[in-house]
This record gives sequence, C-alpha cells and structure tokens, in this order.
Amino acid sequence: MPSKKTNNTVVAICIQEPEEDGSKMDLGAIQGDDLRFLHQAFITDTIINALQLSSADSRLYYIDEPERARLVKIISDYLVKKFPVKKDGFKSRFSSHSLARERWGLRIEKIFQDCFKTGYENVLLVGSRTPTFTANMMKAALRMLKGSDAVFGPTPDGRYYTIGMSSAYHIKLSDFDWKSPSIYSEVAAAFSGKLSWSELEIWYAVESPEELDLMARDINQYRFEQDDNTARETELVMERLIAKLGT
Repeated sequence: MPSKKTNNTVVAICIQEPEEDGSKMDLGAIQGDDLRFLHQAFITDTIINALQLSSADSRLYYIDEPERARLVKIISDYLVKKFPVKKDGFKSRFSSHSLARERWGLRIEKIFQDCFKTGYENVLLVGSRTPTFTANMMKAALRMLKGSDAVFGPTPDGRYYTIGMSSAYHIKLSDFDWKSPSIYSEVAAAFSGKLSWSELEIWYAVESPEELDLMARDINQYRFEQDDNTARETELVMERLIAKLGT
C-alpha cells in the first residue's frame, strides 16, 4: 500500500477473466499458456501506461484466488525492478487489491466505491485487454473527467474500453446487464439528463484475432512515432509467439 495518498486521481485496472459477462478473449491459435502469458503482458503494459501519469495513482484489482494472486505477485515483482523505489516510483503510487468473484457489473461498482472511499475524487477504470490505451489517452480521459461527472470510452461493438467517474456519480453500475450488446448506450442513457458525461474516441479491447491485428498495427505505428514504450511487454510476447507458431 502507498504510505500516503497525495493524488486525488487514480487509474483503477481490473484484471478480467478470459470469459466475463458477455465477453471472451478468443484469439484463435493463441490459447492455453500462450494466452495467459499474453494476458499477463497486457496487464503489465496497462500498469506501465498508468504509471506514466505523475498526477495519478494506480490500483490493480483482481479476483481473490490463488492463481490470480500469484499472477499479481509476478507482475509486481517485475515492476519493482523496472521502476526504482523513489518518491514518485512504483511502490509509492501503486497498490493491489483483491475482490470476491462476482459478476462484472458488481465488481466494477465495488472498485469505484473502494476508490472513492479511499479519498480519490476522479477514478478512471480500465480493463486488462487494452495494452495500446496509451498514457496520453489516459491523460486526455482524466482531463475530460475533471470537467464532467463521467467519461466513457466506447468500443466498435457497443461496449467499453474505459469508464471514468467523479465522486459525484449516483448511477449503480450493478443494475445493468453487462452481457447486453447495447450496454454502452444503456449506461449513457442512464446518465443523460441526470449527470454530465463526455465521450472518448472509439477504441478496442483485444478479444478477437481481428483486434489482435489492430493491436499489432498500432504498436507498429507507435514505434514509427518513436514511442518505444507503449505495449512493449506485449510486443515481446507477440514476437515469441509468432516465432513459436511459425515453426
């Protein structure tokens, strides 16, 4: 746990299971241990992206089960080495928290409640399937959130890649059916006329071979733009998988 909370903003990263309410990571030939290693890289990259925001803390939420706890320890131990222990380093701005295994809507509602109870005023929640959601994109989302009650990041299929809430929000996310293909419009409609909200650009969660191709394209574009850090862990795992599957 951080020794003292100095930021009023947090990026809350929730580890999604391979199958959640209405969604599934189905990446074709990438299965089993290969899929687990890739998902681990997604989570690591998402935390690294969040840690680039000096004005925000990062909190990782995971289901309270031995396998998930082991995964979190592996990632945390790796990041301790990557981010030196100093005033604005990993240990001072990152913490991990377990949750009971419950449906997705209830879990994310509890994450918001926990962050607000801790004293954060602005919470940006991100899942664990968006390693190309860059630090700059997160910064833009938080700037928008500070001027509204909520910020929503839609995916092409009508879901979310991120949701941001201010401490003024009064919408119970657990009341919604997160298996619904129109969940984005349903939540947005609940806010409309009651609270102010802003919309981010359409982005994607990596849940299919097509989105895996989009991810590879975006990583190549980041490298072309001299961004050698975003999704770097994912890139390394993908290189190993491509070599393995090509043999």
